[in-house]
Amino acid sequence: MSHLSRASMIALIAFAAACNGPASEARKVQTTSAAASPEGAVALKIETLAEGLVNPWSLAFPPDGSILVTERDGKLRIIRDGALVKDPVAGLPSPYVKSQGGLFDVLLHPDFATNRTIFLSYAAGTPEANATRVISATFDGSSISNIKTIFETRPMKNTPVHYGGRLALLPDRTLLITVGDGFNFREQAQDLSSGLGKIVRVNLDGSIPADNPFASVEGRLPETYSYGHRNQQGLAVDPATGAIFETEHGPQGGDELNIIEPGANYGWPIATYGLDYSGAQISPFTEYEGTRQPEKYWVPSIGPSGLAVYQGELFAGWKGDLLVGALAKTALHRLDLDNGKVVGEERYLDGQRIRDVREGPDGAIYVTTEDHDGAPIGKVLRLTPAQ
Repeated sequence: MSHLSRASMIALIAFAAACNGPASEARKVQTTSAAASPEGAVALKIETLAEGLVNPWSLAFPPDGSILVTERDGKLRIIRDGALVKDPVAGLPSPYVKSQGGLFDVLLHPDFATNRTIFLSYAAGTPEANATRVISATFDGSSISNIKTIFETRPMKNTPVHYGGRLALLPDRTLLITVGDGFNFREQAQDLSSGLGKIVRVNLDGSIPADNPFASVEGRLPETYSYGHRNQQGLAVDPATGAIFETEHGPQGGDELNIIEPGANYGWPIATYGLDYSGAQISPFTEYEGTRQPEKYWVPSIGPSGLAVYQGELFAGWKGDLLVGALAKTALHRLDLDNGKVVGEERYLDGQRIRDVREGPDGAIYVTTEDHDGAPIGKVLRLTPAQ
């Protein structure tokens, strides 16, 4: 993809400045670029719970002690009694599987113990017209039923990349969904009449919360919660503070960690620390008035995917810190947080391509590993301190 012309960039900047919404005032924060993070100081005990998976994308933990695992090629799997159940969960719709497209996140309804409802995100459609879709469904332990579409990105696109697809629950029982920019449509990340390059917020039945920042603004999509995003592969809510953390891929460099606030503009593509894949400049700006700076950025890219706020007791001194999976600088990264600011970084599982990371109900850390080309060698690992 060629870089924007000077005239197009000037027009885009003017447009972005004109359409800034609530909470768009520039906020000066200290950001840090990525030097090579040191190896982690904690020795790990690593257990393999499942292997032979195809791009295991997401994990969830039902209260019966089992683990749900999505595979990007369209299967929902179960780990039960310490072993991978042979047959995938039945009843899933067929996603559009190509390149980065497929089945993405799985999330339990907050009342799952009584209503057995789960949420799934996936790429839906055809090569000519596809989108990020989210469904709710009833899970009976071996199959799903009562499928309802509660969200689908608009407009559709004709690229098999940059879907976003991460899900997270807010304390008010609303649902956040990340939607990427579709790669060829990056200018639409600044267009509030487009759903591309956004984080959206919906009620659990798919209706729009009345207090969304653009819910009553004519010409702007009411589901939009924040905008100016590229490809958001990590999303987590701190249960202690309610802070919303998000990670997204930059192009060449410029991966970001952001704290998401309603109505805020996170800058893509008018402000970025990355270059285009050709080496061309995307924007002359790393900061731009009306856009938010990342809490941290990585140059070169690490490819952040999967994000968790650790709240357990097994790893001493890690409570409140962030765990970030990485697909490029392959490792599991721990970001040491102090009052919401990144004060340190270290890495574990060097050489492992980490797609997802979650804290389990037992306080252990669970990660999925994958092969870039989709070979069936993905694993689910359980991490605890070696001591």
